[in-house]
Order: sequence, then C-alpha cells, then structure tokens
Amino acid sequence: MSKVIIIGAGGVANVTAKKCAQNDGVFSEVLIATRTVSKADRIVEEIGEHFPNSKTKFSTATVDADNVPELVKLIEGFGPEMVINLALPYQDLTIMDACLETGVHYLDTANYEPKDVAKFEYSWQWAYQERFKEKGLMALLGCGFDPGATQAMAAYHAKHHFDEMHYLDIVDCNNGDHGKAFATNFNPEINIREITANGRYFEDGEWVETAPLEISQDIYYPKVATRKSYVLYHEELESLVKNFPTIKRARFWMTFGDPYIKHLNVLEGIGMTSIEPIDFKGQRIAPIEFLKAVLPAPESLAANYTGQTCIGVQVKGKGKDGEDKVHFIYNVTDHAETYKEVQAQGISYTTGVPAMIGAMLMLRGEWMQPGVWNVEQLDPDPFFAAMNRWGLPLEELSGIELVK
Repeated sequence: MSKVIIIGAGGVANVTAKKCAQNDGVFSEVLIATRTVSKADRIVEEIGEHFPNSKTKFSTATVDADNVPELVKLIEGFGPEMVINLALPYQDLTIMDACLETGVHYLDTANYEPKDVAKFEYSWQWAYQERFKEKGLMALLGCGFDPGATQAMAAYHAKHHFDEMHYLDIVDCNNGDHGKAFATNFNPEINIREITANGRYFEDGEWVETAPLEISQDIYYPKVATRKSYVLYHEELESLVKNFPTIKRARFWMTFGDPYIKHLNVLEGIGMTSIEPIDFKGQRIAPIEFLKAVLPAPESLAANYTGQTCIGVQVKGKGKDGEDKVHFIYNVTDHAETYKEVQAQGISYTTGVPAMIGAMLMLRGEWMQPGVWNVEQLDPDPFFAAMNRWGLPLEELSGIELVK
C-alpha cells in the first residue's frame, strides 16, 4: 500500500486518479495537487460518486509546479513514495528537482521542453541520471501511451519477435468525433506546438527534417479505418534509436482530418499558433496561450465523443528464426466506453492508464531501479499483462505490412 502525489488535474490526471481508485490494493492514499484546486476537487467528487467502494483515500491541494520550494513543502507535508507528474512538460525539471530534494520517486508522461522553444528532446532529463542513481531514486520518463506504451511495444518486439529490428513505425489514429468545429484532444498549447513544428524521422544513422505534415500515406488501422497519416517528430523516437541500435529507420505517424488541418492553417496564418509573446493591453502574452484559453478544454469533449483510437507499433526486421519478418502490436480504444468507465475521452484514457501502470510497477518493485529510465529499457512483459488487465487490451498482427 503506497501514498502518491498526482500533480495536475486535467483529462489525463482524471483518468490516472480513477484508475488508482480502482487499484486500491496498491494505492492507499492519493493527493491531487494543481494550481486550480477546484479541478482536483471535481475529480475527487466524481471518484466518490462512481467508485464508492474504493478504499483509496483522496485529498487535494494547491501548488505552483514552477516553484521548487512550494513543491518541496507539498511533498514533505504529505510524505508520498512517488510523484506522478501530469502537469505541463515545461514543469518536468522543477518537479524532478523537488523529488531529488525530498527523496521520492518520479514518473511523467511527456519529456521536458522549454516554454519559449518548441524543442522536444530528452537531454535535459537524461542529465539527471547520476543524481537520481546516487540517491537511490527512480525517474521513469514518458509513461503514457505515445510515449510510453509504444516503447513497451518496441521492447516486446525485441524480446519476443526479433533478433534485429530494422524498420520501426509508430502509428496513432484517432477516428473519433467530438462534434466541435475545432478542438484538440490534449493540452492545446502542447498539441499545436507539436503539429506545427517541422517533422523529423531517423534513417541510416541521421535525422531527416521535413516541413510540417509534408510526408503522408494512407494507413489501415485494424478494426478502425483506413486514414491519411502524417509524419511528425515524437520524443520516443530519440530514445528508441539510442536503445535499439539495429534500427535503420524510425518514424512516427498521426492522423488528421482535412477540416482540422484547414483550421490549423488559418490559425497559423494569422499568427495565433505563435509561441512568441506580444504586448496586449499592457501584458505580455503568447498568442497560443490565448488560443488555448478560448478552445474547448480536452476533458470537456468526453461526454459526446464517439469512435475509436488505434495506436500501435509496426516492426520489420530479422525474426528470432533468422527470417525476414513484419509484426504489428496495437490497441483499439472506444471513446464512448472510456466515458462510461472514467468520464474521459479515449485520448486521455490511453495516456492516463499507462501512467497508473508504470507507477504500480515501480511501487511493487517490478520496475524499480535507481536512475533515469525510458520505458523500453524495462521488462515489457509485466507492463503488457497490466495493460490487458486495466483496460487497454493489446492485439498482434503478423505478416501484413500496414505501413509502407
């Protein structure tokens, strides 16, 4: 039985907290801390309403995750074994600093990026390796779905299917409909920065940069649909090619509908996606921060969401029998079903469940090792078993090349 702090109270935190409530044999007490405590209070109210038999005790608190002394005071006052960071990626380093100072383990779902530069890389967090190791603490980076489960899929491929992985493609399809003209499925500021940045993929030992959404192809997503998919840069590519050096090419693909792209192009064209602050009535504000304020909150989309997501990893390479092989591991999640279970849309669900699983595996000792780690560096088998147990069943497809 373990005490944990969840920092953040958005759509993903809502899912992770409710899955902790379901898993009360591991999580005895959970404190949800955020800048706007009313959001955390609402999550706790819903847990009491939908999971009245849970033995997990929940409480809430206000915290500024940019402020290390304030984080330290919060952690010391509650005394958790670990912090699950579901705040903004800009705040990863301050929360890691607070965990080091207080002697608690750390987990997040997205790598650090500076607020003023759209730059996704692990170097800042990997630099904490020795400090966490010396204190006997563990930091698990990027334990959502992508990153997170996708890296476990790569590790599972390497452990059970391939002697050498040569071509790796991560595919992410949201074939859902939230009924809005334009909205993002997770934090708008982070989502739009990611999409409007240049694409990048790894090939033959080098990173190849592309214009935003320059490369596309139609991909069949099993049990869902065939959808036009675009190459983006995603952070897990950086760690995967580092930890699996036989990879010759690694790409990340995501689906977007034409109306979404049209809206995005207009917003970008008039400067609303810019991260450069401007003067507005005596205040400095980045246009993308204003845009975030007027767009629907991702968690507000859940009630009317229909359709499915399909996220998976295709690998081509040399199989365990020495023959050429192609294999695909994936999950399909239904938005309406996740709303029934935890009052969340499927994008939040597929990120929030792996965060709970990663924390559980750390707390039970199955994944616990001092230092800073990415998911693919750990044994994928208990993670796969937990995915199947806790609402994200995995399926496998062999011999069919879905991504060209």
